[in-house]
Amino acid sequence: MSVVIRLATRGSRQAVTQAEGVQHALSQRGVKSELVIVETHGDRTQAANIPLHEIGGQGVFTKEVQQAVLAGRADAAVHSAKDLPTERPHQLDIAAIMTRRNPTDALIGRRLLDL
Repeated sequence: MSVVIRLATRGSRQAVTQAEGVQHALSQRGVKSELVIVETHGDRTQAANIPLHEIGGQGVFTKEVQQAVLAGRADAAVHSAKDLPTERPHQLDIAAIMTRRNPTDALIGRRLLDL
C-alpha cells in the first residue's frame, strides 16, 4: 500500500505553484502527494474587495490551512513564508523551507497611476 501525503494549500495561483513545487520535490524522493485546496479568510476578503488592512490581524491567509492539518484533513501545509504569523499553534512545526525562486519582479507603466 502506498502512502499519499495530503498537502493543504490556498487556491491562489501562487500558493498552488508553491505547493506543486513541494509535490515535485517529494516525488523526486518517491513520495506521492495530493493537494488539499483550502479557502481562507484572506481569500474571501480579497474576493469581496475588502482591503486587508481593514480586517487586520495575523493569519488571515494561514489559519484555515493550519486548521486543516490540525483537524486531520491534511498531513502538512504549504505556505508562503511572508504569510506566516510569528506565533503558530504549538502542535505545528516548520518542517522544511524550500529553496527560494527568483525574487525579482517588475512593474511597468507609463505613469505611476497606471500601476
